Amino acid sequence: MYDKNGRVTREGIHLHEPGDFAGMHRAGRVAAQILDDIAPHVFPGQSTGEIDRLINQMVEDHGATSATIGYRGYQHASCISVNHVVCHGIPGPKTLKDGDILNIDVTVIVDGWFGDTSRMYVAGALSRKAERLIQVTHDALMQGIEAVRPGNTFGDIGYAIQTYVEAQRMSVVRDFCGHGLGRVFHSPPNVLHYGRPGREAVLAEGMFFTIEPMVNLGRPETKVLADDWTAVTRDKSLSAQFEHSIGVTAQGAEIFTLSPAGKFHPTYG
Repeated sequence: MYDKNGRVTREGIHLHEPGDFAGMHRAGRVAAQILDDIAPHVFPGQSTGEIDRLINQMVEDHGATSATIGYRGYQHASCISVNHVVCHGIPGPKTLKDGDILNIDVTVIVDGWFGDTSRMYVAGALSRKAERLIQVTHDALMQGIEAVRPGNTFGDIGYAIQTYVEAQRMSVVRDFCGHGLGRVFHSPPNVLHYGRPGREAVLAEGMFFTIEPMVNLGRPETKVLADDWTAVTRDKSLSAQFEHSIGVTAQGAEIFTLSPAGKFHPTYG
């Protein structure tokens, strides 16, 4: 099957050309640099609204465009999800407390390409249980990326993440998933973070998508609050998430959103 933008699979997944990887690297690097630069601004007493204001300024300073401002009515340059918020937390006046953990998710547009990434941060001292949750979530993402190679399936990615997380006695959120991207924010495929080997679409060179597992200390169920954005764990357990944008190569996965400073994990670098 073909469309006006080039090759697509029968599942509607766009297959990008080798030259497209450079555009995704530029966009991914800007998003990752912003998440590096925001780290010193995460501390007890800081408001999530101020963090978002700074991120918006950084997006402008890079000559990029925020993909989230105006998206389905959303009005912020980031999603900031604190403690039991799973994803899509809305920045605001609430201030961080000592020991809070938070995911900051940023998507930018650079020369028409979308760079989408998120990572965990800690305000003040990190508790042991939160530290373990963050480590397991980070490692689950990397397990998923390890499963990316032509001929494998999206079910293989989900299975790698799910089996790793559940072996650590934690749970994988089912209600949200990764997605295709490139010159659009969201496109096929849906990248599930659970699954069975050999199921779903077959991976092929030129596919671009995110892998972004959300892991809960408790049960996997979530609910969306009345603002129609904020998703929280139903049992109020802590949740964590990491996200990379990747492209499939002949050898495996190429990560577009690597941290320039090596700070993708909050206790590394």
